[in-house]
Amino acid sequence: MLSSNYVIFQRLKDIREDLDLMQQEMADLLNVSQSCYSRWETGKELIPLRKLVDFCNITNHSLDYVTGLSNKKKTNTKKIILNLDKIGKRLRKVRLENGLYQHQLAELLNTTQSTICAYEKGETLILTAFAYQIAKQFHVSLDELCGGIKKKEKETIKS
Repeated sequence: MLSSNYVIFQRLKDIREDLDLMQQEMADLLNVSQSCYSRWETGKELIPLRKLVDFCNITNHSLDYVTGLSNKKKTNTKKIILNLDKIGKRLRKVRLENGLYQHQLAELLNTTQSTICAYEKGETLILTAFAYQIAKQFHVSLDELCGGIKKKEKETIKS
């Protein structure tokens, strides 16, 4: 998954540079250390979903654009608010629409059924890597999955 993650890292850097911000300034806005932010931008670590959402809210970009699921450079004026219950319901809906049982989705993501169950119950926030993989695999908007953009507002997701 490193090659697909590269798009995320490159967009983090490109957006930051477009805003004429240094890594330290972006790190301060995200309330993390500069070295932590640098690891996200260089691909040494995957940015946690909460921080990715914060980045999108700060920069007014969609999750789909920042993660490379869409090339449409659309600013997102609606702030994304993570709600574990809503994310869980959306995840369950995507899973069921694709005819999968929890254990099948778990196998696809290389995790456990109990992890999928915890996500769907809203007990745990889904990992960035899993949310991205689900959006890419099932051609759904990451913004819709995690942020609640209505279907008529969502962009077409690349295959």
